[in-house]
Amino acid sequence: MEGLIMTAQLLLGLSILVGVHEFGHLIAAKAFGMRVEKYSIGFPPKIWGFQYGETEYSFGAIPLGGFVKISGMIDESLDTESMSAEPEEWEFRAKPAWQRLIVMMGGIIVNVITGIIIFVFLVYSNGNSFVPKEELNKHGIVAYELGQEIGLQSGDVILKVNGKDYDRFSDLRSMDVLFADQPTYKVQRGDSVFDLAFPEGFLNKLTDKKYKDRFIAPRFPYEVGQVIAGTAAADGGLKAKDKILTINNEPALYFDQLKEILTSNADSNVVATVKRADNTTETLTFKVSSEGTIGFQPRPLINYQHDEYTFGEAIPIGTTQAFNVVWANIKGLGKIFSGDVAVSKSLSGPIRIAQMFGGTWDWNKFWNMTGLLSMVLAFMNFLPIPALDGGHVVFLTYEIVSGQKPSDKFLENAQKVGMVILLSLMVFAFFNDIVQTIF
Repeated sequence: MEGLIMTAQLLLGLSILVGVHEFGHLIAAKAFGMRVEKYSIGFPPKIWGFQYGETEYSFGAIPLGGFVKISGMIDESLDTESMSAEPEEWEFRAKPAWQRLIVMMGGIIVNVITGIIIFVFLVYSNGNSFVPKEELNKHGIVAYELGQEIGLQSGDVILKVNGKDYDRFSDLRSMDVLFADQPTYKVQRGDSVFDLAFPEGFLNKLTDKKYKDRFIAPRFPYEVGQVIAGTAAADGGLKAKDKILTINNEPALYFDQLKEILTSNADSNVVATVKRADNTTETLTFKVSSEGTIGFQPRPLINYQHDEYTFGEAIPIGTTQAFNVVWANIKGLGKIFSGDVAVSKSLSGPIRIAQMFGGTWDWNKFWNMTGLLSMVLAFMNFLPIPALDGGHVVFLTYEIVSGQKPSDKFLENAQKVGMVILLSLMVFAFFNDIVQTIF
């Protein structure tokens, strides 16, 4: 069932984004009097469609893309048969270069607008919840495997990032930190204050799926929330609002301490010292499951800050968030070319994108992922690769600057080369997804 939900969210998100992208080309072409022969969400074979005016609108059976066919344009269809005749006034090739440039930019522009709108409405409707620095540093951080690798320990207090102050926990993993040439944390441990530098190649590990969520997290004390009936916690007498002080005489005041102790005592009996809601103390015995649990939901005792925004306030914040996605992709691409990040770790195909949507239907997460993908799609389409919009933009910019139009034969061959590059990337991404998912 989870697989079906992942697939459904991926297909719906891509259909929306491809639809608005191709609509951007279509509306720009029609605005300049060009004839649009076809508009398709998905690639052939066609499964449904209708004719409206001069344009056939359809859905294709292969849902990982779409296209518009504009008369007189050499595109992915490679339909060059009519290009030998004199251009008609309603053809793409008959229009001035600046108009053709706007048509090719139309899809990118609409994807950017779509991404901004989605992020603005998410900010407006949800606000923003976060752990502020002051709250985080009451208890410090939890250092998982990757955090320990750079020298962090659970309970460390991070004072500065790259020599600068910060506002919230998410700043510790922001792109300014991860993509810096030499990221550093200023750390307080007890009475000592020192700098920790990220080792070379660390970013490559951080993008590895097996280390997902294994870097750092806010450390928090907790109390018992819901006790699940029929579990060791219920049978052992644990109650809501209890606070577990120790297990087998080891401190368990923080949830990470509790998890570590329970995991190391899986399938064993443990003795816990518990402080009740009335401040009395009791000793309870529990049988830990093979998964390292006893059967209760923790209630974190940490104060999140929540900010609400008016629609006017949400516009610049949402716009900034949208363009941060593009900036992160630019920096990430630079890290790939510099060798700091492996292509196999950073390039995601349909399988891993579906996994990012998740196996439960959450509209907030769906729209957040769709907004992110809209900005990524705009960025990827702007890359100067023939067969992408960015390739057409390069050739049209050359024509505007030089006054000379590349020959139709050159454009046809460039389109073929671009399609080979894109198909190779798609095949690589698909099989890389399989390898990364299995291993």
